[in-house]
Amino acid sequence: MQETKPQIQTEAVTPESGFKSWFFAGSRPDDNEVHHQDAWYRVMCLTGVDYFSTLGYQPGIAFLAAGVLSPIATLILVVVTLAGALPVYCIVARESPNGQGSVAMLERMLPGWQGKVLVLLLLGFAATAFIITITLSAADATAHIVENPILAEALRGQRVPVTLVLLALLGGLFLKGFREAIGLSFFIVIVYLALSAAILVDGMVHLAHHPELWTSWHTQIFREYQSLPTMFGVGMLLFPKLALGLSGFETGVAVMPLVKGFPTDTAAHPEGRIKNARKLLICAAAIMSVFLVISSIVTTLLIPASYFQEGGPANGRALAYLAHSNIGPVFGTIYDVSTILILWFAGASAIAGLLSLVPKYLPRYGMAPSWSSAIRPLVVFFTSVAFGVTIMFKADVDAQAAAYATGVLVLITSAAIAATISVWKKSTALRIFFSLVSFVFVYTAFANMSERPEGVHIALFFITAILIASVLSRAIRSTELRVDAVHFDEKAQEFIDYALHHHWGEIRILPHRSGMYDFRQKVERSRRIHSIQEAEGDFIILEVALTDSSEFSHDLLVVRGVEQDGYKVLRCSSPAVPNAIAAILLNLRDRTGQTPHVYFAWTDGHPIAYTLKYIFLGEGETAMVTREILRSEELSEHRRPIVHVG
Repeated sequence: MQETKPQIQTEAVTPESGFKSWFFAGSRPDDNEVHHQDAWYRVMCLTGVDYFSTLGYQPGIAFLAAGVLSPIATLILVVVTLAGALPVYCIVARESPNGQGSVAMLERMLPGWQGKVLVLLLLGFAATAFIITITLSAADATAHIVENPILAEALRGQRVPVTLVLLALLGGLFLKGFREAIGLSFFIVIVYLALSAAILVDGMVHLAHHPELWTSWHTQIFREYQSLPTMFGVGMLLFPKLALGLSGFETGVAVMPLVKGFPTDTAAHPEGRIKNARKLLICAAAIMSVFLVISSIVTTLLIPASYFQEGGPANGRALAYLAHSNIGPVFGTIYDVSTILILWFAGASAIAGLLSLVPKYLPRYGMAPSWSSAIRPLVVFFTSVAFGVTIMFKADVDAQAAAYATGVLVLITSAAIAATISVWKKSTALRIFFSLVSFVFVYTAFANMSERPEGVHIALFFITAILIASVLSRAIRSTELRVDAVHFDEKAQEFIDYALHHHWGEIRILPHRSGMYDFRQKVERSRRIHSIQEAEGDFIILEVALTDSSEFSHDLLVVRGVEQDGYKVLRCSSPAVPNAIAAILLNLRDRTGQTPHVYFAWTDGHPIAYTLKYIFLGEGETAMVTREILRSEELSEHRRPIVHVG
């Protein structure tokens, strides 16, 4: 039999306005909105606006943490990037090619509510990392704007308003679409990397003409650390302070749906997209590694140590300082503009990450409104949250840095653990290697959180907000139909046809707890309570076996018919019993043109307890909830299936 959707006949609805249709595109299951896809190297620039923008402040962070050891510490960061994070995320790209990242891998490993809770926790850290990326980057761009000598007087004390304007412009761009965001990010990244490369080449040429700078650094570093093993040992201990140089990997896999694959790709096997996403990750990591190593060398050897301290001319802007001092004020000003642009647009990769993650989880769990499946309402929502965070932290970059690091490191750690589990049974060598990588990231995450616990506090705020909002949304949406289509097998359809031809067209459904086979007692009690004589017709017993109650929706409800002990029985499986019963009743009405009847018995127990049981376990006061679902889905009382309770 062909499956059919429960068709809900309601009063005439006027067509949606053009704006409403555009704004909520993608929020309904039958919407076919396809995201723009582009070449992998262009999508790389969308993630690169965040990843590559750290070049502006990473050399300064490295020097403040390691001093003259900065090049060695940065080299260790690069080794961890290429030999640790890159292999991990290549596995993540293979295992979750639709942009869910390591969150999807871990969800598959834990069934039911355990997996859902873990996902919500990780989404809390992801929200921390991505939202703070948006606000911190915009605040950092604002700092460069308001500290500009030309604009300093006019914008004195206006950090928050300027940051809010930048956030509004960023959100407005994403309302337009991904095509525009990718195009602008490509231009910004190419210009920024070209100007940065010019600064680094000039710095290396300067070092080649002044070999005494190499000699001075060599003498100083061996005077402080004596030997290479000591240098590398100290550098490894300092690694957690430099770990923000890994910030681009999670968004790299989050934007995979935007990567154009091969024409032969299918939804189940997007081999081209996976291959191109790996190119994206490898190319981004290689570019960043080269820039990080060279920038740490030229800044450490060419900039006096005191200039890196707070208030110094190179604090947070080491490459910009070299641009002004070594190349000239005109070039330096151009570089400042490119830095402001890439810092402002760094939030674009974070928005892309959020737009990839959230619609794939919360709406499916019933833990977000249905409009959260659409892109544009989410853009408005995330921009509003970014406004609130900016106002809360007064656009202060330093106040948000700890939360940013915490979110990034937890996501990378979860990816490493997921990759380790994924390769665990493949070979001993892979198992040992990825276990070591996981240990490195677990240590790094805990070291960072113990040193800067305020980041954990902010992350816990996001996690708590997501948990509360998820539970409330699940409760509010619990009376939705939640079934896309219903399919009756031949035997089940035979039972329906028999009822229509032998019982005066009456279809009487008698729900019965799955697994309990006292049909005779159930039928006799229902006949007595509802005063239905045998001559008036028989009941069709309906059993709904409860599946994973943590799931919210059900794509296809398959109803099988069986004869047992002389009774006609319909059986199906669903994560929520009342919703399945309601979907079957509506489908029977549309299939036969007759209004079906359903007969319940009241359940003894506290209504609040049964309400919570239904929300989280999929069953409870079935009669009351089934009627409410039918009432919500069918506005016409004359067309609504009839519920009898006794």
